[in-house]
Amino acid sequence: MHQPVYYHDYLGLDQLLDSQHLASEAAGETAHDEMLFILIHQAYELWFKQILWELDSVLTIMSADHVAEPDLSTVVHRLERITEIQRVLIQQLHVLETMTPLDFMDFRDHLTPASGFQSVQFRLIENRLGLRTDTRLSINDHPYTSVLSDEHSDEVTAAEREVTLRDSVIAWLERTPFTEVEEFAFWREYRGQVDAILRAERERVEQDPRLTDTQRQRQLASRERTRATFRSLFDREAWDELVVTGERSFTHRAFVAALMISLYGHEPALALPHRLLTTLVDIDEGFALWRHRHSLMVHRMIGGRIGTGGTSGHDYLAQAAATHRVFLDLFDLATFSLPRHQLPVLPDDVRRRMGFVFAH
Repeated sequence: MHQPVYYHDYLGLDQLLDSQHLASEAAGETAHDEMLFILIHQAYELWFKQILWELDSVLTIMSADHVAEPDLSTVVHRLERITEIQRVLIQQLHVLETMTPLDFMDFRDHLTPASGFQSVQFRLIENRLGLRTDTRLSINDHPYTSVLSDEHSDEVTAAEREVTLRDSVIAWLERTPFTEVEEFAFWREYRGQVDAILRAERERVEQDPRLTDTQRQRQLASRERTRATFRSLFDREAWDELVVTGERSFTHRAFVAALMISLYGHEPALALPHRLLTTLVDIDEGFALWRHRHSLMVHRMIGGRIGTGGTSGHDYLAQAAATHRVFLDLFDLATFSLPRHQLPVLPDDVRRRMGFVFAH
């Protein structure tokens, strides 16, 4: 028989509300705003726990050899939940900024050498997403794990070797249908269309009587740079080399599938996959925005001082916002987009099959 549940006990509020221990109070000089500082960071950790909960469930689904359409819908739903949590993470910084630099100085010295860099859960989030170790910034010329306890360092390092969301998405994309069917070879048609578009643009520049020789040469040089960008996509061996050097993370086959999904995401069969790719971009952007917003808050709070963890403070956070990215290849899809009216035309049979769910 179901036992009655009491709100206070169900939420473990005795333990939860007794988990704020002010370092300034222990030193005999209670700083009022330290309570806010602790609660904000504890709230962050609770949200990190929820993000990990969502990511673990998503990884379980996406790591399967076959992802059914209803399961993909669940994945998108849970990833979109993460994007909503990210908005809360950013909003919490506004609350923290009600504390002035002088308020923070009242207790800051009591925190050394503790630092947000020691958030094990956030490091696990980064690793679950697929942040590569070789792209991470060092912390005072040491690995990011050097600021963690031995136990936590082992836990985070082990997570680096596990299957990531990026790995799972790449494998899923490589199984995408429609990129090569009997009636339609997307890659061949797309490349032919790009060649025709670039050739027509060059001819327009060469024949435009309004341009001076200098203007013409400048525009032709610009068109050539565009052609070189597409050439890197059309040369599979060159692409594979970029993967080896770390300049690309998606395989060529996965990127081609992602490109087709981005171009034909309006077709019913690709609408949900398109939402998935869009949400992954949103998550990557969300954490970049949070890091950047965090760096501004730190600059506002401590100026050019060294952070409690010994780093350059806001400079480190600003660099991390720019470099700690996972799905850059998906951001770069826009580089290879075409106007809708210039997309390769789908054969009627292919379009008809895209009119309903095609599981893969």
